[in-house]
Amino acid sequence: MEEKIITDGKYRYIEIGDGTPIIILHGLMGGLSNFQGVTEYFPEKGYKVLIPELPIYDMPLLKTNVKFFAKFLEKFIEHKGLKDVILLGNSLGGHIGLLHTKLYPEMVKALVITGSSGLYESAMGDGYPKRGDYEFIKKKAQDVFYDPEVATKEIVDEVFATVNDRMKLVKTLSIAKSAIRHNMSKDLPHMHTPTCIIWGENDSVTPPNVAKEFHELLPDSDLFWIEKCGHAPMMEHPKEFNELLDAWLTERKF
Repeated sequence: MEEKIITDGKYRYIEIGDGTPIIILHGLMGGLSNFQGVTEYFPEKGYKVLIPELPIYDMPLLKTNVKFFAKFLEKFIEHKGLKDVILLGNSLGGHIGLLHTKLYPEMVKALVITGSSGLYESAMGDGYPKRGDYEFIKKKAQDVFYDPEVATKEIVDEVFATVNDRMKLVKTLSIAKSAIRHNMSKDLPHMHTPTCIIWGENDSVTPPNVAKEFHELLPDSDLFWIEKCGHAPMMEHPKEFNELLDAWLTERKF
């Protein structure tokens, strides 16, 4: 996916297809390639898929928080001249999508969240990552998935490099703390944007009860489960994830 990244002013993003825009928001440790299944599937269905690179490690520490990235997304949508977007976020990306939708409801036609933070204070992982301990990092990366084999050496190496870069580690912890502070339980009942919740039944990072709580609190939401699936359904079961989302978008006439 690397060769498709467009640099446009201060934005770096992938853009594929034409039609209704689906903007994908990656998680804290998640690269743009995590959504390869989505980017290959939805352009052929008449959607323009965009994945902006969130500048998680490029901002001053004071701006390394969920609210800043929600505003960064608003500026990106404005820059691209988009309207009535569909936001799709995993983990921290789901949290950014939720907050953006709360702040700018007129911009968002629909919201899709999977393994999202925003309600559960352990959603960003428990404890501090151990620097220098490759096996510990490998185990942590594998725990994200139901099938540990999904955590390829490439994924583990990327996470290991991040936690061993002192400034990246500081910023990772900063945004994790910001996500914990920014609990959205009081906001969700007032958010009427149609929301599709797709969750792994075996998610140990944001457990199934978190999905149920999102569903109960969001007035216009539908909840779908994927079996034998951890925290990143679009990576672990891309076919099933795409089919569930496609059916929901079709039913809702998006």
